[in-house]
Amino acid sequence: MVFLIFVLILSVLIVVHEAGHFFTAKKMGVRVEQFALGFGPKLFSRVWEGTEYCLCAIPLGGYVKMAGDDRTQCKGVSDEYFSKSIGHRSWIILMGPIVNYIFAYLCFVIVFMIGYVDMEATNKAVPAKVEQVVVESAAEKAGVKQGDQIMAIDGTSIGSWGEMQEKVSHSAGKELQFSLMRDGEIKTLLVTPQLRTTKDIFGREKQVGQIGVQQGKIDSPDKLVIRKYSFVASLGQAAGELGKITGKTYSSLWEIITGQRSAKEGMTGLIGIFFIIKFAVAIGLSFLLHVVGIISASLAIFNLLPIIPLDGGHLFLLGLEKMRGRALSLKTDELMAKVGFAFIIVLAAFVFYVDFERIGLIDRVVHFLKG
Repeated sequence: MVFLIFVLILSVLIVVHEAGHFFTAKKMGVRVEQFALGFGPKLFSRVWEGTEYCLCAIPLGGYVKMAGDDRTQCKGVSDEYFSKSIGHRSWIILMGPIVNYIFAYLCFVIVFMIGYVDMEATNKAVPAKVEQVVVESAAEKAGVKQGDQIMAIDGTSIGSWGEMQEKVSHSAGKELQFSLMRDGEIKTLLVTPQLRTTKDIFGREKQVGQIGVQQGKIDSPDKLVIRKYSFVASLGQAAGELGKITGKTYSSLWEIITGQRSAKEGMTGLIGIFFIIKFAVAIGLSFLLHVVGIISASLAIFNLLPIIPLDGGHLFLLGLEKMRGRALSLKTDELMAKVGFAFIIVLAAFVFYVDFERIGLIDRVVHFLKG
């Protein structure tokens, strides 16, 4: 079921993107020969009003084939892509990412209207009160008891369960001074977090510090901080969310380019997206829609990078054509396309490797090869 939801979401995002190119091309008077969802062998096709609509076997992309969009085959007919002005061609290319961006905005509007759980605010609202102490854990050995409320760690005030977890997770093997409220009195205990192995949403194991205490389950809606807005207010909230995500995305790209952040940390491919969607499905519709909005916005931003064959690469070539007063030679155009395709293939291979590493597949393969 999760896989079907993943394929459905991916297909919707692809159709939305290609529809931006399709309808703009039609508006500009360009004949669209083919609208395809997926690649590879055709599973279904139908011709309607001069356009062949195709569903292909590999649902990992899509394309719109316009008349005369190959310079070597352009005959100079008025309904061909290269017969149109630079401005018209630019709009045809640009509307793919723009429609993805609009779709992301609409997803966020719906999220803010139906309401979502603000987990950050919820964690801040839940006090660091111990509901259960794990047997033979570091907390039990230090004397922590059920009902204790953690007030401070190493002199730093702790106002929520999330703050306590953050402090403890990075302190494995380090002795910490806990100030606890017990029966109206402050108790001071020394606790040394133990290194434990947990799994993230990708199923990848990671090691964090833990002391062996558990928080009570949030089993009452009153304990959840739910954000819900009117339609008008949601329009503004969605714009703010889209702006925040855009800023973070470009900031992450800049950090990767300048070496401030590892490319492995900042990139996620189809496999990573599958696990993110799997996690979102388990949370609920609102969270899933929020994730879909983020993916749609990210797809728009990625497609605007000035790399052929991405939309941004074609816009870059149109910009050069505008400045020079003429298009690049066919030889130069083909060379840039080959370099761009090679870069995309290498990038795709790297992202797949990162995703495989995240889910532990690389380690398992290495272990198998070593015998």
